[in-house]
Amino acid sequence: MTTIYAGPVINPQSLTSYLALPRCLIAVDSNGNILWIDPDVDNTNLPLAIAHHGVQAYTLVQLKPGEFIMPGLVDTHIHACQFPNLGVGGDLQLLDWLTTYTFPAESKFKDLDYAERVYTDVVERVIASGTTTCCYYGSIHRDATMRLADIVRKKGQRAFVGKCNMNWHCPDYYVEKSVEESISATVDLIRYVQSFPLSPAQEPLVHPVITPRFAISCTPDLLAELGDLAESMPQIAIQTHISENQKEVDDTLRFFNADSYAGIYDKFKLLRHNTILAHGVWLTEKEMDLIAERGAGLSHCPTSNFYLNSGMARVGLLLDHGVKVGLGSDVSGGYNPSILHAIQMASVASKMLAIQSESKKCNCEREHEHSDISSDSAEVEQHLKHKEGRFANKRLGVATLLYLATKGGAEVCCLQDRIGSFEPGKAFDALLVSVRSESGNPAMWSFDLEREPSPESKLQQWLERFLFCGDNRNINKVIVQGTVIGGQEYQA
Repeated sequence: MTTIYAGPVINPQSLTSYLALPRCLIAVDSNGNILWIDPDVDNTNLPLAIAHHGVQAYTLVQLKPGEFIMPGLVDTHIHACQFPNLGVGGDLQLLDWLTTYTFPAESKFKDLDYAERVYTDVVERVIASGTTTCCYYGSIHRDATMRLADIVRKKGQRAFVGKCNMNWHCPDYYVEKSVEESISATVDLIRYVQSFPLSPAQEPLVHPVITPRFAISCTPDLLAELGDLAESMPQIAIQTHISENQKEVDDTLRFFNADSYAGIYDKFKLLRHNTILAHGVWLTEKEMDLIAERGAGLSHCPTSNFYLNSGMARVGLLLDHGVKVGLGSDVSGGYNPSILHAIQMASVASKMLAIQSESKKCNCEREHEHSDISSDSAEVEQHLKHKEGRFANKRLGVATLLYLATKGGAEVCCLQDRIGSFEPGKAFDALLVSVRSESGNPAMWSFDLEREPSPESKLQQWLERFLFCGDNRNINKVIVQGTVIGGQEYQA
């Protein structure tokens, strides 16, 4: 039967715009796809508005005042096997953090009972945080990662699930013993996930993903085999890390005798339209051009970049270079599994980069004003050169942040034709959000205490408050392919 949602809707459009529709109808068919959208209806006569579309039998979900619907959040980078380490190790940088905390934690997943308990809790937490689509890294263990995929499917989340490939620069207790073992386990996982039943819309919700951990965790032979595997399966996505930490970059270039981190992945045929690269803090502009040319996407993980002292990714510059960008929580380098927190940290990072850029520009102008160098000097012109773009060195506004968390993430996952925004024919992956006082979130100023001049501006304010003050208490329903799978009102 058709389900019709009536009430305020937020619909991302581009990096600079979104629709705030206070009186909207969205019709969802029995397969979970959007039938039609009516952007502005007369709330006093909904049956007439619905009848206009020729619908006779339907279930009506009418939103309360202070509720709205928006697309589900997309987490393009998260380590499911690192949740037990949340909030631990922030005094270290990446490589030491991996050795001290992360590898010991991931090695425990050879115990399938442990994996079952942890992964069940992990997926429930991620769904409760409003993430409808998630890119999961498992450990190196094939069977445990299969169990993760099972749990994701059972819970109804849309996801990519990958088993880490790593046979180089790893501790003896946590390493794949051979290239053959790593490739065989990866192929087994791919075939296992591909055997899952299709959704009612006749498409998979859970996808396998080829997952070399990062370049220096894989020997050149392993990267070459993974590249050949990827080439033989062009529809399978690839996920890995790139240029997260300065020492990591230096070690990578040294070990591979290379001058470009992105170039290494490109050499091994691992850089293409469905490659998801996490971090990119220290990418050069030449690398950004290569990534854009190959059509790969970048997962911006600001919480982790701050917490592990890695730096701030130049997201605006990446966007100006035409790189697809989404957001990632990067648990447990990121200490919060919610993409809402990633939105907040992405905002902070962009503002800090904008402040730094403006400060450097002002300092350059002051130095020039008091220097003896002639005004037509090429040295001064270079000194004062300030690259301007649409997004580089500018703060990311609400529309941009919303886009990165929804439609941008969908683009990074090559799912933009199915999710990320509301359009007829797309899957209905959505959140029903409440900013009502009964949500119990002390950071959320109650909607009924404010009177905005128009319904549109009120809805825009609700969205901004949710993005910057909201948490799982404000998410009443998490919906994937038209089915409620989580949220405060969910009953299993």
